Amino acid sequence: LATDPQQRLLLETAWEALEHAGITAQALRGSRTGVYTGVIYNQYVPGVSEATDGYFLTGNTTSVASGRVSYTLGLEGPAVTVDTACSSSLVAMHLAAQALRTRACDLALAGGATVMPTPSLFLEFSRQRGLAPDGRCKSFGAAADGAGFSEGAGLLLLERLSDAERNGHRVLAVLRGSAINSDGASNGLTAPNGPAQERVIEQALADAQLSTSDVDVVEAHGTGTTLGDPIEATALLATYGRHRERPLWLGSVKSNLGHTQAAAGVAGVIKMVQAMRHETLPKTLHAAEPSPHVEWAAGAVSLLTEATPWRRGDRVRRAGVSSFGISGTNAHVILEEPPATEVPPRELPALPVPWILSGRTGSALREQARNLSSVDGHPLDVGHSLATTRTRFAHRAAIVGSTPEELRAGLAALADELPAAHLHVGTPAGELGPVFVFPGQGSQWDGMAVDLYRESPVFARYLDACAEALRPHVDWSLIDVLHGPGMDRVDVIQPALWAVMVSLAKLWQHYGVEPTAVVGHSQGEIAAAHIAGALTLDDSARIVALRSQAITTIAGTGGMMSVPLPADDVR
Repeated sequence: LATDPQQRLLLETAWEALEHAGITAQALRGSRTGVYTGVIYNQYVPGVSEATDGYFLTGNTTSVASGRVSYTLGLEGPAVTVDTACSSSLVAMHLAAQALRTRACDLALAGGATVMPTPSLFLEFSRQRGLAPDGRCKSFGAAADGAGFSEGAGLLLLERLSDAERNGHRVLAVLRGSAINSDGASNGLTAPNGPAQERVIEQALADAQLSTSDVDVVEAHGTGTTLGDPIEATALLATYGRHRERPLWLGSVKSNLGHTQAAAGVAGVIKMVQAMRHETLPKTLHAAEPSPHVEWAAGAVSLLTEATPWRRGDRVRRAGVSSFGISGTNAHVILEEPPATEVPPRELPALPVPWILSGRTGSALREQARNLSSVDGHPLDVGHSLATTRTRFAHRAAIVGSTPEELRAGLAALADELPAAHLHVGTPAGELGPVFVFPGQGSQWDGMAVDLYRESPVFARYLDACAEALRPHVDWSLIDVLHGPGMDRVDVIQPALWAVMVSLAKLWQHYGVEPTAVVGHSQGEIAAAHIAGALTLDDSARIVALRSQAITTIAGTGGMMSVPLPADDVR
């Protein structure tokens, strides 16, 4: 309660940004991940009962906004809060990109948040006659009569393109270039400066190594004021509007959702990323009639008065995004569509697959089931993403099915708290975590682990290590035995089972599943002891090999029978 809502929103959007990127928060703990946030208000004042233990200081201090995200997620890269007024989030994005280029960090969350807990901004702008009476931004329209303010939060996850491609992360857009500058000694501290806006555009183009004709559209600052819009449009006409065969498209998301101030720049970037994904430039509202205070004939610039197709083709699609602060700090970034990636067609089998869901509470678990019910995709793809790209919480459920219909039926049952076949729901059990169970002899089969050895590099690496550890003690090859006949000798079966169990356990640990306890039978005891850390790999290999060889020396000197019946029936 004592924490500024802006900080809470940044925590939420940071988590969602990571989930959207397919990266779990646990995977980044201790990493060189930076946090660059734009926050300009520190007016939140909690009640006296909540302002205890220093929370009044940390809860509403803007510098803590970035630090709280780093603290909560355990991120050890730079944590920087930016306040350049309305250009804050775009300046944060520029600084994050520079940090990535200089390798000050390897990933970076960049964006901003604005919540207005008091009416002070409205009062001041009302006195200045800078508010639109109807609260709407009429960006570059003839009806422009002031700004309409709103609240919002947005974060982007930035990574060097080469790292993103190597790590298999989905790239939504490329930040081709960016620049920031100041109005300097202009005609007023708070007044826009056209020449400074032209310079920041030219600097961003130079950073991107592009010309003005290489950019298709500009997502403008465009607050809808009678002073600012004409100055910005004139700067765009003087830069992007020159030396081009096709006109530059011009729009502003503020006409849709208002001026979100510290989050305005990131809102414009998100709009352009979505425009690339959907191959459509959205309509700018309230601008059917362009502003008469702009000399539109001075350059090739056209307002987006209707939704316009923006399809991928021979020409690389690029967009500029502008953000200007009342402080005089200007920012401009240039986005480029991501490199085209061809996904080869594939045939996925209709196999039973588990969909793993989790939440901090039971209601959160049910809400996830409702959200997942509308997701399209092959069951194997969805199952893989759920298992590998989402954080696992205490309240969990697993739905097993072979078809989308079976899985959606399980989701519906989970959402409505109904029992269903193939639906398994778990609740917290104190501090108890997973238990690894290692079986004894009899769990082997011909071709055991061969497919996994071929398809999983992690499993193959550990199985090879087990083979090397066994080699001094046996006269056969573990890999050859698994691929061919030879699983009919006890001195082969037991070491082979030990090796497969150890490698499977290591594979689970590689995916973040750490056991709190282990239990085993026969050679499973030896594997369990190694995973628990009681035996080294070499020692456990020696024990399982020599033990199985000792068994062969006493074979035939006794008898054993296994009867799968209750004890009373056997008697």
